[in-house]
Amino acid sequence: MIISRTPFRISFFGGGTDYPSWYLKHGGSVLSTAIDKYCYITLRYLPPFFEHNLRLVYSKMEQCRSFEEVKHPAVRETLRFLNCTQNLEIHHDGDLPARSGMGSSSSFTVGLLNALYALKGQMTSPHKLANEAIHIEQEMIKETVGSQDQIAAAYGGLNYIEFRRDGEFDVNPVTIPPARYQELSNHLMLFYTGIMRYASEVAGSYVNDLEARKETLFRMNDMVQKGIGILSSDDDISLFGDLLDQSWQLKRQLGEKVANSVVDGLYERARRAGALGGKLAGAGGGGFLLLFAPPEKQQAVRKELKELLYVPFDFDRSGSQIVFYDPRLDDYRDIRDKHGNGRINPFRELESI
Repeated sequence: MIISRTPFRISFFGGGTDYPSWYLKHGGSVLSTAIDKYCYITLRYLPPFFEHNLRLVYSKMEQCRSFEEVKHPAVRETLRFLNCTQNLEIHHDGDLPARSGMGSSSSFTVGLLNALYALKGQMTSPHKLANEAIHIEQEMIKETVGSQDQIAAAYGGLNYIEFRRDGEFDVNPVTIPPARYQELSNHLMLFYTGIMRYASEVAGSYVNDLEARKETLFRMNDMVQKGIGILSSDDDISLFGDLLDQSWQLKRQLGEKVANSVVDGLYERARRAGALGGKLAGAGGGGFLLLFAPPEKQQAVRKELKELLYVPFDFDRSGSQIVFYDPRLDDYRDIRDKHGNGRINPFRELESI
């Protein structure tokens, strides 16, 4: 049995410049961090006693004879990409809900890739996991998604990620003193709005015409360096919150689905209660609301937003990991290798195991 654990992420600045249609022409960058909320993938060989060869358990359950029949797009295309024809059982569990702006779909794809490689007895690098997840989501599934979520999930940590015009990316850990790291963490708050949305639909309202938003995206990209500069200096950390607010006001201009009256109301109430800045996580439209508030103001903010679920969190530094690995699952594979995918008499065969 294999269990992979892959973090979700929060993006601070630069979102929108991580879409290939933008960075292949202009380059791009983001400042983001992985957090200690995770996607778990449990993977094992499926015993040969059933009519189905694949069993998937997520918010739904699927039992299929081959990956071609799988309805979950990330599972189907990841199995296709790795040419996995083994009988498998795959379970998904997550600390946070899907469609909430925390990069959950990319964490799923990265975690599934990591688990499948482990099942093959292979270790792989964060760079390979991120690259292959980007390929699967953008080229095989044809999702309207950027390239930052897969990188944050694979690498973990607080990173300055550069997207180059040649299609490659560089991951640069933000090196700041532990006290500054903790100070940033102490000022961040996360609330669940309860509004679920598909990131590809929100992004679709602006991604197809990014050139028309060139000035806004250049300004948002410049904020990445400003954010790093604040964290790397002795300046008042509140400047980071002010910059988040400026970035959110710019992002709201990207598309009509990025914000709505409900989100605007929540954000303004939080600001009146003491938050200095914030944003919707991910593409926007709903999901999680990230706020930057001085510790002495946070109780007031929580009281003001008492109808929302408050989610404490910390940063993750490890990225996608195999947290459980037991290779003693090949007993059934020997039977399958001998009999192929045909049905067998398992009780007669198990006598020889």
